[in-house]
Amino acid sequence: MKVERTSIPDVLVLEPKRYGDARGFFMETWNAREFAALGIGAPFVQDNHSRSSRHVLRGLHYQLRQPQGKLVRVAAGEIWDVAVDLRRSSASFGRWAGVRLEAAVPRLMWIPPGFAHGFLVLSESADVLYKTTDYYAPEHERALLWNDPALGIDWPLGGAGPILSERDRRATPLAQAPAYD
Repeated sequence: MKVERTSIPDVLVLEPKRYGDARGFFMETWNAREFAALGIGAPFVQDNHSRSSRHVLRGLHYQLRQPQGKLVRVAAGEIWDVAVDLRRSSASFGRWAGVRLEAAVPRLMWIPPGFAHGFLVLSESADVLYKTTDYYAPEHERALLWNDPALGIDWPLGGAGPILSERDRRATPLAQAPAYD
């Protein structure tokens, strides 16, 4: 597996080996031993699958209690995937890392617990699959404002406005957001 560190060293882009022939392809997207060697040893407890249309922006979401590490990949389409460090004790607190994930070039993004996560759909639609290290707990979920100038995230909107949920429209700027110690 090829491993690339982002501008935030704890956020990784992983490219599994892909074996293909005229029949199609095979790749291993999770192997506990191989990932443990990379420092990703927490057990995954939940698998999620979302489908969204072009210009949908989901996030930036996090759980203040029961923080989730996420292993994200795209099964169909293309997204701009973003992680924001919300660990106050981190040298990269308030910084973001973003990467283009697409089904045609299979890569995964590892986002450790303590980060907000969001993505923008770049293709006509996208199926996003992600494993989490803790269960979804809506009572602990928070949303960080996607376009907060303090974050300065470079969303590739191409002139179009994003399609947001009401919760994401009312999200909290970094200066007012509860964060991790």
